[in-house]
Amino acid sequence: MTTSKTSEPSAAAPLLDLQALVVAVRRRRRLWCSLALLGLLLGAAVAVLLPPPPTAVTKVLVAHQEDQPNDTGTLIRTDVQLLATTRIAGKALQSLKSHEKPEDFIKDYRGTGLTNNLMQIDVTGDTDAEAVARAKALADAFIADHVERMQKAAKAEAKALLDQRDRMRDELARVNKAIADRPPGSDPKASASSESLFARRAELASRISDFDQRAAEARTGTPKVISGTQIVDAPRAVRHSLPKTAATNAAIGLVLGLALGLAVAAVGTVVADRPVLRREIAANLGASVIAELPRRSGRPWQRRRIRAARTRLTASLARTVRASAEPVSLLELGCARSTSVIALDVARALAAEGPVAVVDGLPGPQLANRRPKPGDPTVVSGKDAADVSHEERRLGVGSVAPGTAWTDLQYLGTQTVLVVRAGHGSAAWLHTVARQLADQSIPVIGVVLIDPDPRDRTDGTLWDGLHTALRGQNERLARQNGTGLRRTERLPMWATRVPDNDQEAR
Repeated sequence: MTTSKTSEPSAAAPLLDLQALVVAVRRRRRLWCSLALLGLLLGAAVAVLLPPPPTAVTKVLVAHQEDQPNDTGTLIRTDVQLLATTRIAGKALQSLKSHEKPEDFIKDYRGTGLTNNLMQIDVTGDTDAEAVARAKALADAFIADHVERMQKAAKAEAKALLDQRDRMRDELARVNKAIADRPPGSDPKASASSESLFARRAELASRISDFDQRAAEARTGTPKVISGTQIVDAPRAVRHSLPKTAATNAAIGLVLGLALGLAVAAVGTVVADRPVLRREIAANLGASVIAELPRRSGRPWQRRRIRAARTRLTASLARTVRASAEPVSLLELGCARSTSVIALDVARALAAEGPVAVVDGLPGPQLANRRPKPGDPTVVSGKDAADVSHEERRLGVGSVAPGTAWTDLQYLGTQTVLVVRAGHGSAAWLHTVARQLADQSIPVIGVVLIDPDPRDRTDGTLWDGLHTALRGQNERLARQNGTGLRRTERLPMWATRVPDNDQEAR
């Protein structure tokens, strides 16, 4: 046995084949389109079945005694947090004469700082009137609490300044008394001490005047805060538009559903590892794609093209079976119905040259329960295949799906054409099919791809794929040489090895 020296080592396969991923996700468009539609319907249903509660909004202008031009919003954020306290909520409930707990009322409103001095209050209620009343009571309670806190702060500051002023006055009185008690004289030391007392008196008088001014300013700032803190936008009910809300929620649900569907399709594609491209299926099976058949479509302009493709496929398979001196089988993977229809079409095309029998080895009732038409070939079950006359051409139909009895495939045909639906079998199972057929000495003439991706531009031809069939032919020639005894020597042939994994196949 010789080994082909013309094959070059394949390039390292990428960790993630982006082209195959895109094609597989696009083929699962029913999944992500369904999730996108479901998200759209759920979003619209939420807007209709769960409408927003009645809401009122008001805006309050908050003046701070510590306002600075470079403030970053710290003061208004503090006011927002103070609004969400049980003290203000309790005062608002007292004005409303409500017995609701302040802790529960806090959950029904929210404050938002719009600018450094402008705060918006949103309040919900059972009705629009109740929401407006709650917003008015809450705004009044916040303003009263804010003014009270500012007044207390101003009074405390003014009192502290006045207390300091009084202490300065007491000290000034002691200095004046010391000056008045000084005896007149020209002693230099007495003169220096007098100057020190006079300087101290002047300093104390200046500080007393300063404390008086600061206390007056502290008292003066409070009226500005009181007048500056007010409701600038009266409480009003917020009108909700059901069509607008439904459209917004539906758009959000559509986007979320589409994103979820694409993510699920992508993850499922990577995890399942189901080859879709021609090159992947051919590499995993070790046989070339010789024909394709598009999926049945309900569109009128595509039916003609599908019928033409089916006619070409039937003619091609009929020529292959006609040129073969040994029985040929059609083995399906994920497309039992399409394979049975193809087998009957091929048998009808061969019936003009002589009797044809279709050996049904399918696990399902695709051929067994069919309604025969005039001129249809004879269909026999697998157990009756031995009763078929040797003068009658046989065309076997079987399956290579999980659970297949591999040793029975050779009774369907010593050569086979695999009919595979794109994206049905995993790469590991395609390897299993190739190994089992090789072990049974059943060469694969080619692969018929069902439902291929219309945008797939990859090549499904293996340049050394013919050697697989040649290996089977040489083995049979050696086995049937002369007396029909198996020879220990075989004719020189090319060795074809089934890849062990998807990366080696690529």
